[in-house]
Amino acid sequence: MLKVRFLAFSLLITGIALGYFAYPFGGILKFLDVQYRLGLDLAGGAHLVYKLEESDALSQNRIEALEGLRDVIERRVNLFGVSEPVVQIAGSRGNERLIVELAGVFNISEAIRIIGDTPYLEFQQEREGIEQSTATSEALAAAEISFEPTELTGQFLKRSELQFDQFGSPVVALVFDDKGSELFAELTEKNIGKSIAIYLDGTPISIPVVREKITGGRAQITGDFTPQEARTLVRRLNSGALPVPITLITQQSVEASLGAEALRRTFSAAIVGTIAVVVFMVLWYRLPGILAVIALSIYIFIMLALFKLIPVTLSAAAITGFILSVGMAVDANILIFERMKEELKEGKSIRGSVEDGFMRAWTSIRDSNVSSLMTAFILWWFGTSLVKGFALTLGLGVAISMFSAIVVTRTFLKALGVKETSAMRSLMLSGLHR
Repeated sequence: MLKVRFLAFSLLITGIALGYFAYPFGGILKFLDVQYRLGLDLAGGAHLVYKLEESDALSQNRIEALEGLRDVIERRVNLFGVSEPVVQIAGSRGNERLIVELAGVFNISEAIRIIGDTPYLEFQQEREGIEQSTATSEALAAAEISFEPTELTGQFLKRSELQFDQFGSPVVALVFDDKGSELFAELTEKNIGKSIAIYLDGTPISIPVVREKITGGRAQITGDFTPQEARTLVRRLNSGALPVPITLITQQSVEASLGAEALRRTFSAAIVGTIAVVVFMVLWYRLPGILAVIALSIYIFIMLALFKLIPVTLSAAAITGFILSVGMAVDANILIFERMKEELKEGKSIRGSVEDGFMRAWTSIRDSNVSSLMTAFILWWFGTSLVKGFALTLGLGVAISMFSAIVVTRTFLKALGVKETSAMRSLMLSGLHR
């Protein structure tokens, strides 16, 4: 019993700590000052939709070209300070749309200008007269003035590919056209032992060192790449060499005042809904209901902490999914309490009723939650950005609610340790004898 009560106390303290972290206090403890990320509909901002035009890039390697385009757009919109912009490709093959959502960005004309520029890939060499051949790649990247443009640009790069050497290590292969082969051979011949910086949109994405003159129009970039890092570099190289033309077809601005009003209404709905659930559980189930409310509070604090830590972009749809998951978390407790009531009516002890009630309710909770998780996954996989937000918070909520009901509520009930002969037995558990 002492062990169970210690576990219950630990869960309670953990819940309080998570609640403190989840509260948007804004700076009491700097290392805990993590703000919630609000979506476009709550924070206001810009919503842009582009049409993708057919090009050689799309016809040759459609998936790689689209991934490269999205990677470039994400890096560009980060110039606005948007840490997690929504950039996604939607629509059927041949009719794709690029959707860009920038929460907190209200200068739409500037956003359109930066996003609409064609990705520009160029190869730069070390400036003459500067002793830097022994510098590290990191140092060279920090000192952009140490490089100067050359004639070799992305228009001469036919493609980039991910390959693996004889030891199984990933390498990035470059294939140039005839003119690019000549320029690359000249560039490598006069820069042996020096670095060549590859720039995309003015930012260095790779700074390999030239070991020898390279002819034939084929080269490899080697290094301590992980497969994912090499794949990302390939996408960036191809996006500069094979840009996908895009045309703006829709633009929309959500004012900050409208977002603040939507946030206020959404928050009010969440508070009212939670209070209603708390009142019902306490009035109907009495002490078990109070324990369920404590477990529900811990559940809410865990979810809010996850929203900060993952982080989750909170739109109105995402908060709706969270509120729905609160109701589902309560539903699991109701199933458990009703099973416990049936066990008590059969004359079983309190401890036996608690154990058997949880065991009998588990299959129903498991089946309903698994089906909800499957639905959330399908919505997330096939849905748009708003649907994805709803599906993500709903799926997280369902998963955490199982922990809340099966572990937290159960631990609190077992920690009560009510004696069968106690006069308080009927009073404390009166909510289960209806």
